[in-house]
Amino acid sequence: MTDAVHGAAPAAARVSDAYRWTQLAIGVGAMVMIANYQYGWTFFVPDIQKKFGWDRASIQWAFTLFVLFETWLVPIEGWFVDKYGPRLVVLIGGILCGIGWAINAEATTLNGYYLGMIVAGIGAGGVYGTCVGNALKWFPDKRGLAAGITAAGFGAGSALTVAPIQAMIKDSGFQTTFLYFGLGQGLIIIILAFFLFPPKTGQVPAVTQNANIIQTRRNYAPTEVIRHPIFWLMYFMFVIVGAGGLMVTANLKPIAADWKIDNVPVTLMAVTMTAVTFAATIDRVLNGLTRPFFGWISDMIGRENTMFIAFGMEGIGIYALYLWGHDPLWFVLLSGFVFFAWGEIYSLFPSTCTDTFGSKFATTNAGLLYTAKGTAALLVPVANYMQQSSGTWDTVFLIAAGANILASLLAIVVLKPWRKNVVAKALA
Repeated sequence: MTDAVHGAAPAAARVSDAYRWTQLAIGVGAMVMIANYQYGWTFFVPDIQKKFGWDRASIQWAFTLFVLFETWLVPIEGWFVDKYGPRLVVLIGGILCGIGWAINAEATTLNGYYLGMIVAGIGAGGVYGTCVGNALKWFPDKRGLAAGITAAGFGAGSALTVAPIQAMIKDSGFQTTFLYFGLGQGLIIIILAFFLFPPKTGQVPAVTQNANIIQTRRNYAPTEVIRHPIFWLMYFMFVIVGAGGLMVTANLKPIAADWKIDNVPVTLMAVTMTAVTFAATIDRVLNGLTRPFFGWISDMIGRENTMFIAFGMEGIGIYALYLWGHDPLWFVLLSGFVFFAWGEIYSLFPSTCTDTFGSKFATTNAGLLYTAKGTAALLVPVANYMQQSSGTWDTVFLIAAGANILASLLAIVVLKPWRKNVVAKALA
């Protein structure tokens, strides 16, 4: 509107849905390319441990640092995106991703791995925050679904490379694998960056009208968002749900090894793989599928109702994994269930955030909430220390299950009525 007043071009014409989906697809492609920086890490840990003899908790600090730098800088990267558009941030992100794993390929000290994963984390966060934010802006009418499909690229993107990465580590060593995968994935991100555009005013449909979806008409600036208590409730819920899933992500192979089932062959639907490879592959696929699935459900029945169902399932799943996970077949099936009930946080929280605080600063505001994943990652080494001191994973599983049940209840009892109130006040 102000553009027209200043004699600049008026609002752009609506674009076709095909154009919007193409933008979404480019974002998904970039997300697939950063997936391994997080989800591939677990396969390198045993070999790093074997070669250098460091204890597992020390090595896993590299994973925690990766997630911290991937998440805590997203609001700053989001601010750049909201100001300068998505292309530049994704381009730099791709370069940093490649450099990060190239550093890992040469590292001979723990600090070397910490540095490599920090650099890769900054790069991956730039790509992640940009692509999710861009999806939220292109699809105000299908926010849960769009954020879900984009986040699915990250969740499921590494499924195709579970076997190749493990095979390459076995054949060529983990250092060569770091180098080739790091540089290859970084290069593809750089190419995709040139095709990303933000929507101009008028190019996308208006905010959706649905009695179950509570959406504000007001755009909150990031400085207002962090002063709003409802933001911190969402943050707390994100942390306690996020921690359980990240703990399993970082320790899938070590847990299977401790339970002595990692190399036991499991056959499902005429396919046979070792328990840990099978679990990792199924986990990635389900962790991806859940994001658009629950995002789409939340577009219909509301965000908080969906959180109540999903977080409740996650709590039950983690408890069941604790009870029956020592059996290789149950380990594969239940870890898949756990990831299916976990991955949807990456579509539900960004869409809830944008519904509550408006789309103008969507990338930055969703980025502020996404830092909760970094806070949750700080609890991963804590889980490793708990396991090291007690010799079992029992306490870790029980605490994670309880945290999810708590988040499930908070969604329906506290968040839902409170958010209705906040949005009504903003409209008034």
